[in-house]
Amino acid sequence: MTHVPTSDFLHVMTTRGYMQDCTDLEGLDAALKTGVTPGYIGFDCTADSLHVGSLIQIMMLRWLQKTGHKPIALMGGGTTRIGDPSGKDAARRLLTDEDIARNMAGIRRVFERYLDFGETATAAIQPDNAEWLDGLNYIDFLRDYGRHFTINRMLTFDSVRLRLDREQPLTFLEFNYMLLQAYDFQELYSRFGCRLQMGGSDQWGNIVNGVDLTRRVHGAEVFGLTSPLLTKADGTKMGKTADGAVWLNEDRLSDFAFWQFWRNTQDADVGRFLKLFTELPIDECERLGALAGAEINEAKAILANEATALARGRAAAEAAEATARETFERGGAGEDLPAVELAAAEAGSVTLAQLFVRAGLAKSGKEARRLFAEGGARVADAPVSDPAATLDPATLAAGPLKLSAGRKRHALVRLS
Repeated sequence: MTHVPTSDFLHVMTTRGYMQDCTDLEGLDAALKTGVTPGYIGFDCTADSLHVGSLIQIMMLRWLQKTGHKPIALMGGGTTRIGDPSGKDAARRLLTDEDIARNMAGIRRVFERYLDFGETATAAIQPDNAEWLDGLNYIDFLRDYGRHFTINRMLTFDSVRLRLDREQPLTFLEFNYMLLQAYDFQELYSRFGCRLQMGGSDQWGNIVNGVDLTRRVHGAEVFGLTSPLLTKADGTKMGKTADGAVWLNEDRLSDFAFWQFWRNTQDADVGRFLKLFTELPIDECERLGALAGAEINEAKAILANEATALARGRAAAEAAEATARETFERGGAGEDLPAVELAAAEAGSVTLAQLFVRAGLAKSGKEARRLFAEGGARVADAPVSDPAATLDPATLAAGPLKLSAGRKRHALVRLS
């Protein structure tokens, strides 16, 4: 008979759709009911923001704290220098220490929205694994910890096997990553009493290694839990759009664009995304997800508001919704749309194709010209077909103009 969790945290994980596998569900359930249980997820510092693809893991840490436990958002200042091979076809570009420090500061801003870093027993912490990895003596590390790993078993993990099956190179540097991640778990257990490691399902092998190593080194009962890798109803990867990653920090993506990403959710995903990315009651998530026709659009707006409020604040969500209603329902040009600033001297010489690229509505001049040729380009809601045309400076002087690529992507152009 399958164990039905009764601890608050695992109840949330199972009923809202966060959990795929657990190393010992019954044991973890019992441990969570004995008191504050620290749990961690590791985040490598490969960019100065996380994106929506990491949001399930962030929400898992948030729910861990909300149900009375201690979240540890481990920064991979050390492991970022190597690069996790999980799900990758090629080695990552190696970053400098300065790059890593800058990225870590940006990622910290993400977590300050979702977690409480106060002084209580359940306050979040954000250690950097460079604190213990930078000082490792390689010979001592191999002697003390390398003996707990077998090449035979490591070759069975998806992160390694898939690269080898495709005959794509896997460097010894990357091969070491799973040893260092396992070492992180035993180190966090030693320092903070951490008993739970979480991550996406592609991390299962690394997590099992960490559970085994911590048990062997410390004789401790610790646990691993994974979430499903999330795809949208059409099979595409969550967190990616035609314009690139959906970043969580506002300096990488505007509040309006972030809100609009959620508003554009496919009908079939609304109920599931409400459970995963908002804190609305499950019954309400299911009711909203079951709506059809025009009513589902209001459910999408609620999803967009709640997800944006968590990431950017309630005021940002309300402003983005107001801009959307002005833009889409009343045909206006909401002031919070992404904007291109033009100097008066260049207003009559910059082509529409160039403006669409600068506004982020096309990635290149070639893509912009294709947009015009296919009838998808509009200026002030009027179709335009000539990518070489320019705007009349006098028209711009009267106020900003709305540029549109299709029905859902918009920006403003105005004089600086």
